Amino acid sequence: MAWVRRHVWVSGRVQGVFFRQFTLEQARKLGVVGFVRNLPDGRVEAILEGPEEKVTQLVERMRQGPPMARVENLQVVSEPPTQEFSDFEIRYD
Repeated sequence: MAWVRRHVWVSGRVQGVFFRQFTLEQARKLGVVGFVRNLPDGRVEAILEGPEEKVTQLVERMRQGPPMARVENLQVVSEPPTQEFSDFEIRYD
């Protein structure tokens, strides 16, 4: 199965509603690596790497989000995988 990388930006009601924790839990369940973080403009950004099927599943779960979230827009850009990650984490930078 092909290893892929997706750069994702999510907007809407996605900060303060456990969106990052939800993404972390879903990524670890699926075996996807990378990170998720809040951006100053109110969006959430994530880098996802893993088998294409699993990354696609995670993107779809992020499109739904946790119960309190309201996803208004989800932008996905394909990038070449770097395989720089060994786990999935929440970044606070």
